[in-house]
Amino acid sequence: MIEKLVLTGAGGRLGSYLREPLSKMAEELVSTDLVDDIGTLYAGETYVKADLANYDEVFAALEGADMVVHFGAIVDEAPFEELLGPNFVGAYNVWEAAYQHGAKRVVYASSIHAVGMHAKNECIDTEVAHRPDSFYGLAKCFAEDLGRMYWDKRGLESVHLRILSCAQVTSARALGSWLSYDDLIQLVTRAVDTPTVGFSVVYGVSNNDRSPVDNNKAAFLGYRPKDNAEQFADAILAKEPPADSTDPAQMCHGGPFSAVDLGESGLAQMNIVDDRKKN
Repeated sequence: MIEKLVLTGAGGRLGSYLREPLSKMAEELVSTDLVDDIGTLYAGETYVKADLANYDEVFAALEGADMVVHFGAIVDEAPFEELLGPNFVGAYNVWEAAYQHGAKRVVYASSIHAVGMHAKNECIDTEVAHRPDSFYGLAKCFAEDLGRMYWDKRGLESVHLRILSCAQVTSARALGSWLSYDDLIQLVTRAVDTPTVGFSVVYGVSNNDRSPVDNNKAAFLGYRPKDNAEQFADAILAKEPPADSTDPAQMCHGGPFSAVDLGESGLAQMNIVDDRKKN
């Protein structure tokens, strides 16, 4: 069992599903976010309010950490100036504080948006070149390169989870991109408990028949998703409008983020259900 884990973004939708399983993997789980309260704490869990853009607050929250599961960020496209603190500087603050405290590993919530402008008919693997679809995706590229540099120069391990779409299936795109919450938990668990990872990238996607990405080069992590979005296909496709091959949202891996102007919300074009876990 790990002595101390830190989870950033614990107040978010995905964080709400990770808190309980992570609390069972560590003697102490420190959950952090910007909200005042995240509800009832699990056994061994404490909550620390911390601003990712403030190095001193991040440094204090990570004291004694063996590993960091870094899910905190603005989770949408926005003007660069809004993303700079939490998404860019925040990533640096987490890696630097983790290194200074002697942590073993950072597990990072990266995103398909780091490679979102690749064409959808390309089944991309984990070594495909960065091709961000937004400032949000650019921040993911920055953190992936940051993680590689800290591994190469300082020996701090990291696993970068390129999550496709971890939300209820409400569109044809999600038939390929869906990551169920159960598979999310397995993905993070494998990223934490695999003995050695160096610098690694893995796609966060369930075992979908229509998955557009290839995880073969990350097989050593032991991530074997169980769920399949095909169960939703008939209902989703019955109400889907005709396909448009001129629409980047349909033709690129990044979906709506590939089509919006830089700085404009991608989530506003999506039907994301806020079904965060209540504890």
